[in-house]
Amino acid sequence: MVLTELTNNAIFLLKQLIETQSFSSEEDKTASHIEGWMKRYNIDYKRTKNNVWAVNKYFDERKPTLLLNSHHDTVKPNSAYTKDPFKAIVANGKLYGLGSNDAGGCLVSLIATFTYFYNKKDLKYNLVLVASAEEESSGPNGLNSMLSVIPKVDVAIVGEPTLMNLAVAEKGLVVFDAKVEGTPSHAAHPNDNNSIYNTIEVLQWFKDFKFEKTSEALGDVKMTVTQIKAGSQHNVVPADVDLVIDVRVNDAYTNAEIAEILQKKSPCTKITPRSLRLNSSSIPMDHDLVKAGIAMGRTTYGSPTLSDQAVLSCPSLKLGPGDSTRSHSADEYIFISEIEEGIQIYVELLNRVIV
Repeated sequence: MVLTELTNNAIFLLKQLIETQSFSSEEDKTASHIEGWMKRYNIDYKRTKNNVWAVNKYFDERKPTLLLNSHHDTVKPNSAYTKDPFKAIVANGKLYGLGSNDAGGCLVSLIATFTYFYNKKDLKYNLVLVASAEEESSGPNGLNSMLSVIPKVDVAIVGEPTLMNLAVAEKGLVVFDAKVEGTPSHAAHPNDNNSIYNTIEVLQWFKDFKFEKTSEALGDVKMTVTQIKAGSQHNVVPADVDLVIDVRVNDAYTNAEIAEILQKKSPCTKITPRSLRLNSSSIPMDHDLVKAGIAMGRTTYGSPTLSDQAVLSCPSLKLGPGDSTRSHSADEYIFISEIEEGIQIYVELLNRVIV
């Protein structure tokens, strides 16, 4: 199959996706566009809610399986847009529009790549493609819901904008709700146990605390207090202060270990994780995908941003066209040349590993 045709059609598909609203949990119409691609290329596909997926034509259960995944949901556009976020505008080599960079360019490039290999025989790996929903919201009906539906996955490429460099590890996330207690009282009376004043020492503890284990790829665990809520009226000292703590976890810890450490050591009266399922992820540096990418001149790094890698238990590589710094920004865009290069690199990478 000619890559030029696939690339041109992938860019057209991206324009369709941009011009179709697909906020998390509302991706039914973009899923239909992706179904249209599958029908056009006679790909035997399935749709599970708003997730569209397929396996290669000559799937063989005896072989390991490589997942190609990216998402077609978007965040809502911010108020700083100067262009219509739902209009695919091409100017100066850039394709503007909501979801163009995160992660439409990655998704259509992976769809084109899967299509290129779909009819090929005697591959060393099976391929399974999942165009998934609800990535931006970490919702219940996204890639996480598909892992019991699709064939068992041995390794994955997750399409997120990395400038086509190899994100060989990604930080996990645990959000904690914490409470600092004190003695409620009238503001006019003495009170040596003011919960708000008690919070000063607690905030300093969170600012200064360091987790011992560091990671070569991901560096240190990063912990940040992001929300504070207390009090209901000016003349009442509240009984407690609520904090929210955002912890970005490196691959030296499991999320459960982070929770255990904070519950044992933090000065908060209570500290509770909202979820432990968004773990850090990585792929060995000696994996064939990584070695092939390095041989092609791609650099490796650890990613601080969360993706659907967090729901995978197998080794996974984050790789895709576009630049992460453009994600969720006003007047989001991707260069047309980045999509063209992305498809070429994906195809060459897989040619080195699965053919």
